Amino acid sequence: MSFFDKVKQGATDAAKKAQQTVELTKLKAQVSSKEKEIEKFYNLIGESVYAAYMSGDIARAGEIVERFSLGIDAVKQEIAVLDQKIIELRNEKECVCGKVVVADTKFCSSCGHQF
Repeated sequence: MSFFDKVKQGATDAAKKAQQTVELTKLKAQVSSKEKEIEKFYNLIGESVYAAYMSGDIARAGEIVERFSLGIDAVKQEIAVLDQKIIELRNEKECVCGKVVVADTKFCSSCGHQF
């Protein structure tokens, strides 16, 4: 391989790494935004339950909590999808034990699970 081929290959690798970094940053920002959404749901649950308590209709609070809890579940599913994209982008996979390992690993170093 000539000198210029090596330089060209190095530049290509650097560009790929930079693109990967940009994509990871975008995905992490989306996860952070989703986590803030969940925090808003928690606040709405608290405010709604307190309002129901103050109005003397505490039974209504259960409906409110259920509705907002479904919203939280939906956002958590979106976060799980984003987390999976991050793992794939990093060329990693998750073991059954929860440890994240390099994608071409044959056995988990933590629990010994065979992939």
